[in-house]
Amino acid sequence: METTHPNIAAAELYADYEQRRARALAMGGEKKLAQRREQGLLNARERIDRLVDDGSFLESGLFATSVVEADRPRTPGDGKVVGYAKIDGRHVAVISNDFTVMGASSSATNGKKIGQMKRVATQRGMPMVFLGESSGARMPDTMGARGMGTMLGNDPTQYQRTRETPWAGAVLGFCYGSSTWYTGFCDFSVMRKGAIMAVSSPRLVSLAVKEDINPEEIGGWKLHSEVTGLVDMVVDNDEQALEAIRKFLGYMPSHHNELPPVVPVTEGSGQGMANIGDLVPVNRTQVYDVRKVIRTIVDNDSYFELKPRFGKVAVTALARLDGRTVGIVANNPMHKGGALDTEACEKITSFIVMCDSFNIPLVMLVDTPGFIIGLDAERKRAPGKIMNFMAALSLVTVPKISVILRKSYGQAYLNMGGGRNSDEVAAWPTAEVSFMTPTFAVDIVHGLSPGDAGYDEALAEMERGNNVYDIASIYSVQSVILPHETRDYLIRTLEVHRLRLTHGVGKHLMHTWPSTY
Repeated sequence: METTHPNIAAAELYADYEQRRARALAMGGEKKLAQRREQGLLNARERIDRLVDDGSFLESGLFATSVVEADRPRTPGDGKVVGYAKIDGRHVAVISNDFTVMGASSSATNGKKIGQMKRVATQRGMPMVFLGESSGARMPDTMGARGMGTMLGNDPTQYQRTRETPWAGAVLGFCYGSSTWYTGFCDFSVMRKGAIMAVSSPRLVSLAVKEDINPEEIGGWKLHSEVTGLVDMVVDNDEQALEAIRKFLGYMPSHHNELPPVVPVTEGSGQGMANIGDLVPVNRTQVYDVRKVIRTIVDNDSYFELKPRFGKVAVTALARLDGRTVGIVANNPMHKGGALDTEACEKITSFIVMCDSFNIPLVMLVDTPGFIIGLDAERKRAPGKIMNFMAALSLVTVPKISVILRKSYGQAYLNMGGGRNSDEVAAWPTAEVSFMTPTFAVDIVHGLSPGDAGYDEALAEMERGNNVYDIASIYSVQSVILPHETRDYLIRTLEVHRLRLTHGVGKHLMHTWPSTY
């Protein structure tokens, strides 16, 4: 009886392996890949290569295909490229949607791949990165009762987010279904101009509402950066999006039981402090851009703003002080005088939840006349948004330091860390604290307007007792500092309040807080 030589059998197996591997790495084929190149778009594997450290990607599920027999030859990797890698030497788990394979549609197999990444990242303490571009659920796989029963509801933790590790996502093309869901879960999301993120495709929405739908209107970058606030940053191309994710993760710990990395202090940090007082007018009604103040205080080139187009009356930014990550929350009088609206409340709330979950101390720079009131605010559920903000602040267990630059009035005084809502409160000599803006108080109490007889006397009375030394005298402000001392004060005070008993780790009381609400 003839037998095959062992070496020949092995060679055939190895050749078969290489053929299968080549087919998998070819993704949806050269024609589709060439189309992407012509459009200036990276493919799923190129995106991973640009994101992670060279040679660090360890793929999982290279040979996965559709469970539908007829679809196996045309579903290499089943539309999702996943695996483990390193970014700046730290391990991450990555999911990159391959739109060249059936539009990266969700299926039984690639759902398992996503689930594996989530489990390993959570259990082993690695950040998750989602590179979104997908067409939604794969049909006809999900059609009918059997399809629904097979695809949906088999993993009760599929949409569970308990913030053990940071999640970052990018909207890099048409994102419907799972790419949208996971972007909504992320701590940081970046969107490329021209990409679309929505529950369903414009075609399906058009069929449902019986009218043509503009993709940009239903899910473009202006909608999500300026109206919904669902994305934190907008960029021009894939490369910028991937760099933004790398930068974001540089501020974060790998998991919730460690501190963010400490980096060397950048050269020239603090050199502008001598003139910082010139950036903030003494007159409470004059506007200025608080972002210039923040950039002066923090380490050079460390300012990383989130949601700059949404809720502009407030600034939320990651930065570094003395090489250590901090979360900055500031009122910005450049917009609406710094009065807090519902969008700002949502923006600040989600930010402080993230900071507390990942052991990032908070610094609040205060200059606000209060909350915006009126019919529009009430229709936008202002009381609920204000109390969400207040509830979240009260649950923060990382150090909280507030500095009152100028005014802090009404309930906003508490929301911005006034009283015992911060571990320490400092104030500049220009600071004022009261129940409401003195001019409003004169109108309400005396019915007087500027120019009326007795107005100046009534205003002087309402302004009496508002200055910084009045509140310092009752120890509701622990320190009065000169503007140029702010950076050194914050560095020293954050050092004092370091969580030594728990090695810098907070209690994470908001780890299940909804990512959107």
